[in-house]
Amino acid sequence: MTPVAQAIGIDIGGTGIKGGLVDLDTGQLISDRVKRPTPDGGEPDDVVAVVKTILAELSQAEDTAPVGVCFPAVVRGGRTMSAANVSKKWIGLAAEQLFEKSLGHDITFVNDADAAGYAESEYGAAKGVDGLVIMTTLGTGIGSAIIYRNLLVPNAELGHIDIGPHRDYEKYASNLVREKKELSWKHWAARLQTYYETLERLFSPDLIIVGGGVSKNADDFLPLLKLDTPIVAAALRNNAGILGAASLAAHGSGDRPSTGAEHLVRATNETAPVTTA
Repeated sequence: MTPVAQAIGIDIGGTGIKGGLVDLDTGQLISDRVKRPTPDGGEPDDVVAVVKTILAELSQAEDTAPVGVCFPAVVRGGRTMSAANVSKKWIGLAAEQLFEKSLGHDITFVNDADAAGYAESEYGAAKGVDGLVIMTTLGTGIGSAIIYRNLLVPNAELGHIDIGPHRDYEKYASNLVREKKELSWKHWAARLQTYYETLERLFSPDLIIVGGGVSKNADDFLPLLKLDTPIVAAALRNNAGILGAASLAAHGSGDRPSTGAEHLVRATNETAPVTTA
């Protein structure tokens, strides 16, 4: 069977929902990126309705194109076990089933930072890195992914660690906090310095990757960080979640088996194929 050439990725965040059609060989968008605001309150039915409108706009996709959805929560067995910057009604919800019933389409459902991290390992800054990589996404909160030799550890919620007097550190150092408090790059970098120093001490990574929309301004704050570990902007910038969700969907549908995706998809979805390649 010829592997599918394209897949759809949907990236759900606390403030925006994005989608696009992805060329799986190159890791490039082959459609316009469609973006809509996340509905106020982030209620499940409202979020699903927005995803449906985005899929309708991607009408150029092949009927057989797999669909991947990534979401800001711990995802286990198709259920969202936490809720970061969205409604608490997501906690414990059979979210994969909800999306599949509403969309009339099988999906692959994963954590948003995991999708971004997987994309960077397949197409971006982590590709070919022989060691431990920590990917962080700075946005409404702080997402994280841990990658070791192209294998991704599911549901690493390192944005929620407590550091010093600050519980749930993303509430002190996310990009949303920077915007709301109108922090200078220097002031924000001081908060990030504490965060990344802590990750260094806990994990001794070989590379740290910084993604999220603010990564387009990486030159304004990354040079201010003084770390022993190399730290770079995500190569895929704010499209990483879309690209990773699409690539994982191709694995989840059984069309493009990937050893690197195997553990992640099996851990987060109700049913998933076992890689034989």
